[in-house]
Amino acid sequence: MKMHRIIIRGLALVLAVQLPGGLYGLEADRAQASDVWSVQVPYEAPPGSQDAPDVSVPPNTNPLSPEELTRAEALLPLLEGKQEFWAMGEFVHLGESSIPVLVKALTLPSPRVRYNAIETLSMMKGVSGVPALVGTAKDVNEIPRVREHALRVAIRLNPSLVPEAIEVMAADLNPTVRKAAAFEARYVRHKAVIPVLISIVTDDERFVALSALHSLWILTRHETEFHDWETSTKQDRAVWVSEWVEWWNDNQQVFEIPEPPRPKRKS
Repeated sequence: MKMHRIIIRGLALVLAVQLPGGLYGLEADRAQASDVWSVQVPYEAPPGSQDAPDVSVPPNTNPLSPEELTRAEALLPLLEGKQEFWAMGEFVHLGESSIPVLVKALTLPSPRVRYNAIETLSMMKGVSGVPALVGTAKDVNEIPRVREHALRVAIRLNPSLVPEAIEVMAADLNPTVRKAAAFEARYVRHKAVIPVLISIVTDDERFVALSALHSLWILTRHETEFHDWETSTKQDRAVWVSEWVEWWNDNQQVFEIPEPPRPKRKS
């Protein structure tokens, strides 16, 4: 009660200063600044928020019923267009049992459908679809964008099945495809990709060669003699790559890819 009286008195005096004639008949020019008091109102924290209930529907883990299989087949054309994100979500909800249907999408005419089918396999972590993704990555008749995405997702899901696709793509006529193979190989911790990467350090396209070189450094941590790779010509790289060839011939039987460096803890 005492604090309330102080607040009321303070407000009255403020009004007395601001209003002509004042409050209680006081004149504004008679109000003194010393009569205005600063009052601290006790702070009350707002009530804590309650956790919202989980209303998400878990993915299906059972084999698809005939009705669900028909529904999954009907979703394939919808992987392109205004409903594509909804269709992808429906496949995720149908679960891993719908992967054979998604694999069919990899052979459909629309590149957008094929790309979104690959993305959906990534969203649902569809490991059983990796062999089909590897096949798509190796397909020379597929467009580069879809091949790159198939390789990228296959590596994230099961990198042990990918070295063959890396080898095929590294020899492709399209430099964009070769670049994808050279770059993504750094995430394939398998000895089979080392000689493939060494072979394309002398690539005609410097951006392909440099990607291969960086992947080699990441995977092997092998230090060669200093060379200016950034400004090198193909002839320069052909000479310098002999150091990698010699190192691999001497060490391939005993070499093991080192563990990736662990991120430093923040102090």
